[in-house]
Amino acid sequence: MKGTNLIWTLIAFAVYLLVMIVIGAMFMKKNKNSEDYFLGGRQIGGWVAALSAQASDMSGWLLMGLPGTIYALGTGQIWVAVGLFIGTVCNWLFVASRLRRYTIRANNALTFPGYLENRFHDEKKLMLLISSIVVVIFFLVYTASALAAGGKLFNSVFGINYHIALTIGVAVILVYTFMGGFLAVCTTDFIQGMLMLIGLLTVPIIALFIVKPSEVSGLLNSSGVNYSDFINPLKEGDKSISPITVISGLAWGLGYFGMPHILVRFMAVKDEKELRKSKVIAIVWVALSLSFACFIGIIGRAYLYSKDIVLDTLETENVFIEMIKNVFTKDIAIPFIGGLFLCGILAAIMSTADSQLLVTASSVSEDIYKGIINPKAEAKKVLMLSRITVIAVASIAYVVAWNPNSSIMDLVSDAWAGLGSAFGPLILLSLYWKRINLPGAISGMISGGLTVIIWDYIPLVNGKTLYKHTGLYSLALGFAISLVMIVIVSLCTKEPSEEIVTEFDDVANKRIS
Repeated sequence: MKGTNLIWTLIAFAVYLLVMIVIGAMFMKKNKNSEDYFLGGRQIGGWVAALSAQASDMSGWLLMGLPGTIYALGTGQIWVAVGLFIGTVCNWLFVASRLRRYTIRANNALTFPGYLENRFHDEKKLMLLISSIVVVIFFLVYTASALAAGGKLFNSVFGINYHIALTIGVAVILVYTFMGGFLAVCTTDFIQGMLMLIGLLTVPIIALFIVKPSEVSGLLNSSGVNYSDFINPLKEGDKSISPITVISGLAWGLGYFGMPHILVRFMAVKDEKELRKSKVIAIVWVALSLSFACFIGIIGRAYLYSKDIVLDTLETENVFIEMIKNVFTKDIAIPFIGGLFLCGILAAIMSTADSQLLVTASSVSEDIYKGIINPKAEAKKVLMLSRITVIAVASIAYVVAWNPNSSIMDLVSDAWAGLGSAFGPLILLSLYWKRINLPGAISGMISGGLTVIIWDYIPLVNGKTLYKHTGLYSLALGFAISLVMIVIVSLCTKEPSEEIVTEFDDVANKRIS
C-alpha cells in the first residue's frame, strides 16, 4: 500500500484509535471502586452487553484465524464455527440469567473466582486461589494471541516491522483499559462489535460482485483446489473428514461455558429485561458473523486469485486484510473506507485483549490480593493494583507474542481448551446441580486444566503430543474428564450445607431482589 492510499488508511486508523482512548478517559472518573472498575456497577444495557460479550469472545480469530483456515483447507473447517454457534446459543439461553442471579445471591460476587468462592462457601479460599491461577495462566496465552494478531495486522497493512507493530497495539489497548476499566471496555467493545459486523457483511459481498458468482468455481479450480471438494463440509482436500475432526470442531462450543471474560458480561447486565434483549442480539450477531467469516475464506480465495495473489502457508490468516486492501484501493478506490474496515480487524483484536486484561487483573487484585493476602485493603489501593496488574499482564503477553510466526489459531485453541475444560463443567453444575460440593468443584477444575496441558504440550507418543497423535481437540476430553470428576468426587464426599442448598433454591426459584 503506497502513497495516498496509505495516508488515508493511516488517518482511518488514527481516528479509530483516538476514539478508543477518548472513551477510556471519559470513564476514568466514573471508577470510584472495584465494582465500578470490574462490573460497571452492574448497569450495562442489553445492546452493549450483547455486542461486548460477542466481540470480546471472537477476537482476531474471527477475522483472521477462521477465514484463513477455510482459505487454506476448505469448508471442512466449518465445524468449529458450527460448534461455536451452538455454544453461544446455549450459553445465553441456559447460563446468562441464572449466573447473573446467582452472583447477586452469592454475596454480590464481583469476579468470576469470587462467584466460585461464594457459591461453595470456601472459607479456606482454595477455590479462589486455584481458579485465579488458572485464569492468569490461560489468559496470558489468550491475550498473547490477540496481541500477535494486532502485530500481524499492522505489519501486513503498513509494512511496519512486526515487533514495532506489536508494541503499538499493546500501547493503545493498555491506555484505555488502564484508564476506563469495565465501562470503557464494554463501550469500546460495542463500537468494535458493530464495526466487525459491518466489515464482515460488506467486504465479501463487494468482492463477490467484482469476480461474479458464475466465475467463483473456475477461479477456485485454477487456484489449486477442487471446487466441489473445497465447498464440501465433509471434505478436507480430496479426503473425507474424519469423525474425530467433526467432534473436535463441535467441541469448541463447550468452551463458552467456562470463559470468564464472557461470563462476566452476564454478571454486569442491569436487569433481566435487558438480559432477554441481549440474548436475541447476541445470537443474531454471532450467526451472521460466523457465516460471513466462513464466506470470506471461500470468496477470498477466488477473489485474490483473480488478482494474481496466492497466500502461502504463513500468510493465509491475512486473507481478509488482503481482500480489503485490494477492494478499496484498486477496485472501488475508497481507501478511507478500506481503512475503517481494516480497523474492524483491529477492533476484533482489541475487544478480546482488553477484556482478558481486565479479567486477569481482577483475579490478581480483587481475588488474590484482597481476597487472600489483604482482606482489609482499601478500595483505592485495590483499584490502583488492578491498573498495575493490567500493565504487568500485558507485558508478559507481549513477550509470549514476540515470535512473528506464532499461529493465532493455535494460541487461541490452547487457551480456549484450558479455560473451557477447567471452568465449563463447573459453571454448568454449579448452576443446575444442587449436590455439587467444594471438593468436587476443585477436583473438576484441576483435572480439566491439567488434561489440556498434558494433552497439548507433553510429548508422550514417539515424541508427539497426544493431540498430534490422535487429532482430538483437548477440550472434548478435558471437559468430559472434568465433568466426571466433579460428579464422582461430589457424590463420594459430604453433602453441601443447608445454607448452600437454600441459596441454590433461591436462585432456581428466582427469589432474589
